[in-house]
Amino acid sequence: MIKRGILIFILGILLASCVSTPTKEPTPELKKITLPVGYIPNIQFAPLYVALDKGYFADAGLDVKIDYSFETDAMALVGANELQFAIVSGEQVLLARAQQLPVVYTLAWYQQYPVGIAALKTSGISKPEDLKGKRIGVPVLSGASYIGLIALLNAGGLSEKDVTIDVIGFNQVEALTAGQQDAVVIYVANEPVVLRSKGYEINVMKVADYLQLVSNGMITNETTMKSDPDLVRRMTNATLKGIEYAAAHPDEAYEITKKFVPNMTQVDQAVQKEILATSISLWQADQRGFPLAAGWENMQKVLLDMGLITAPLDLQSAYTSQFIDE
Repeated sequence: MIKRGILIFILGILLASCVSTPTKEPTPELKKITLPVGYIPNIQFAPLYVALDKGYFADAGLDVKIDYSFETDAMALVGANELQFAIVSGEQVLLARAQQLPVVYTLAWYQQYPVGIAALKTSGISKPEDLKGKRIGVPVLSGASYIGLIALLNAGGLSEKDVTIDVIGFNQVEALTAGQQDAVVIYVANEPVVLRSKGYEINVMKVADYLQLVSNGMITNETTMKSDPDLVRRMTNATLKGIEYAAAHPDEAYEITKKFVPNMTQVDQAVQKEILATSISLWQADQRGFPLAAGWENMQKVLLDMGLITAPLDLQSAYTSQFIDE
């Protein structure tokens, strides 16, 4: 009986060894993507943080790393196909294409141009024409801030000759409240929120209230569009999914942002949440993500008037919505 038991035991082991163990399918390797955004870690990038945290990029087969580099560097790198994607402001696309860089805008993030001019209410400055003869602080004489300033001056029938423009860096709050400037160029979702949180009553003139201009969004290049359109589609829609989720779930998006932005827990939480809420209002559209033709036409006219481009461009080649899933 003992020998029979041993024999059965041995047979059992042999049979078990003959049963093949199912092999686990290897996990597909994610495509590494470096995504320049042109600024420091900030609550405004909540949709990207959501897309990372929720796995939207990973689900699309992408391993995305956010690169907080300068926008002009990103344009050159994407134009040369050294990088495939970047987040940039709309005017940069036309400026780049005027320099023969084959960049293409594939996703509208901000549907309203996020730049404006703020002035203390006591100054009496409430509309563009009130800026005549005033001293205006602007962060830099380039980019979206400068374009927005010129657009608002034009809306008031003014030119740069009618005002004094000072380059003040990103010190708009301090420059305005210290009386160094009569008005400052701001991002609608940022400095006005900070100023009001400090108890200042201000007037804000938004570019979007006077003129529709193409704003921040995602770009790729013509080479990537032709060689790997599926990559462009996956990147575009994963980003759009992050934008839509952040807009629909701002409280959760704010908590996710804490994981990606250093010192978020040490700043004024109410102010940061208000900045996010205001940002979300700038993303809203009937068809979120789709570039609007009127914004491109207006932007080209502003750049032509400023002499930043010398001839009209083929706008149809500058942007596309073909990669956005319906």
